[in-house]
Amino acid sequence: MRWKSFVESANKNDEDVLANTKKVTIMGGGSFGTAMGTLLARNKSDLDVVLLLRNEQEAETINATNRNAKYLPKYELPKNIRATTDAKEALKDSDFIIHAVPTQHSRKFLSSVKDIIDPKTPLLCLSKGLEVGSSLMMSEVIPEALERDQPLCVLSGPTFAVELMQGLPTGIVAASENEALARRVQSLYGSSCLRVNTSTDVVGVEMSGALKNVLAIAAGIVEGLELGNNAMAALVAQGCAEIRWLAGKLGAKSETLAGLSGTGDIMLTCFVNLSRNRTVGSRLGSGETLEEILGSMNQVAEGVATAGAVVQLARKHRVSLPVLTAVARILEGDVDPKDAVDQIMNLPQVPEV
Repeated sequence: MRWKSFVESANKNDEDVLANTKKVTIMGGGSFGTAMGTLLARNKSDLDVVLLLRNEQEAETINATNRNAKYLPKYELPKNIRATTDAKEALKDSDFIIHAVPTQHSRKFLSSVKDIIDPKTPLLCLSKGLEVGSSLMMSEVIPEALERDQPLCVLSGPTFAVELMQGLPTGIVAASENEALARRVQSLYGSSCLRVNTSTDVVGVEMSGALKNVLAIAAGIVEGLELGNNAMAALVAQGCAEIRWLAGKLGAKSETLAGLSGTGDIMLTCFVNLSRNRTVGSRLGSGETLEEILGSMNQVAEGVATAGAVVQLARKHRVSLPVLTAVARILEGDVDPKDAVDQIMNLPQVPEV
């Protein structure tokens, strides 16, 4: 009874955001953006959910077949999802705009649509990673690209698009410096299959989401080299510590890094074969070249680009990151995976941290 009373009290004055929402636009038509749009479309049958794509043929295929043939061909989309390449029509009168463009393409894309995005419309960011060159988080890239402070909420956590499409139970974190906006996003997305926690620690949520992709490549390398379960556990534990060290320097809270968007996302990405970043690492460990691997993939593995940015941040903040730095060196071709493992194993013995 106490728990019931607590929930009723917490929700008493909350706005029914979904009921008041008429249109949501997803910028980007990848698997995650499509899945997150699908959840909303399923939650409200008369909600206008618009996928803003760059490719006219892909948009036409989605509208004709109710399927995202490129990324999620096995799953039928709700009838109230549509696709277009017309940015002005897609963004007009949207109650929420969901940014699902890969991090490395985000600045250019946002700059191209900044004049047709209403400055008051909340932007919900699904993109994970650090921008190459600047090493900026998306919460820093977005206001620079739009040249203003847009209402912003970052969504991150252990979420495979396929399982979202299947309606399996999932948890995610909505992080915003504006607590009211985070609660609105919670109300918008919360359902019987998606639990949404709120946070004001945008840095912690973003850095966890970015760095775990690099760690997942390392986990895949261990798998590809067939180094065993002991090595896998030791590697992921070390990687978690490195994420904590660097994110902490940037102001992330330890409880965020240990929570759903931190440890939760790390476990999913490092230990499950559905992870694109883990797959890249596994294939590298098995002897394939990075060029071969990326050439055969139709989705972006954000950890590949993020790795170099992580090293830049580590140097700037004078943090030693043996595992994450090794991943960057492997991706750059400075060292092969087996030699990188040997070098890490031969580092000086240190106290447990």
